[in-house]
Amino acid sequence: MKIEVYSDFVCPFCYIGKRRLEEAIERSSLQDEAEVTFKSFELDPNSPVNTDLTIHEILAKKYGTSIEQAERMSEGVGQQAAATGLNFRFDNMIPTNTFDAHRLAKYSSTKGKEAALTEELLKAHFTDSKHIGDHETLLDLAEKVGLDRGESKAVLEGNDYHESVRGDESEAHTIGVQGVPFFVINDKYAISGAQPTEVFVGALEKVKEEEKQASKLQPLTSTEEKGMVCDDNGCEIPSENK
Repeated sequence: MKIEVYSDFVCPFCYIGKRRLEEAIERSSLQDEAEVTFKSFELDPNSPVNTDLTIHEILAKKYGTSIEQAERMSEGVGQQAAATGLNFRFDNMIPTNTFDAHRLAKYSSTKGKEAALTEELLKAHFTDSKHIGDHETLLDLAEKVGLDRGESKAVLEGNDYHESVRGDESEAHTIGVQGVPFFVINDKYAISGAQPTEVFVGALEKVKEEEKQASKLQPLTSTEEKGMVCDDNGCEIPSENK
């Protein structure tokens, strides 16, 4: 089962949605069947790498609310996160640009480390209060999941995987993704947002059942119309073709 997840590393609902999807996969006993890959999506491609503003000041400015209201919004999100076993520390979060983090994630996918690095990037931002726009921080995380520090540094200092990230974002626009997380299952079904775990379970079970009931290949010739084939007995030309 193919599951593609469009997400950003500074999107709180992306982390929550990831956890709920993982729980649904486990509850549906699909650990050995579900192939989860992550697609790049920047919530704000123009955000600076470094800023003196706090996350609450940025949210207040973005939504036209007071800082106190932004703090209450964050508190509500934090409660949703806690319900999935996550600890969000909004007061210490470091706002940043995630383009380089996405490029590094693309590199990690070529080394079989995408899932591990994605988890570390989300945890670093939301729980560990790390600056995931900073190259040294990114290199530490890359090394933590088993990536070569030197190769990772070369990726970050160059333009590697620039087109891969932009390609994902263009693809997201094409299929109508307007917000993340956004989940695409078997190129057929879409789930928008960090839906309750039960919604993911229902979707996965539906797809799982459909795969079981998928019709077998339909023959276009009758059983009497035996063409030229090779089998365990060798290769023989049917008499009518001789």
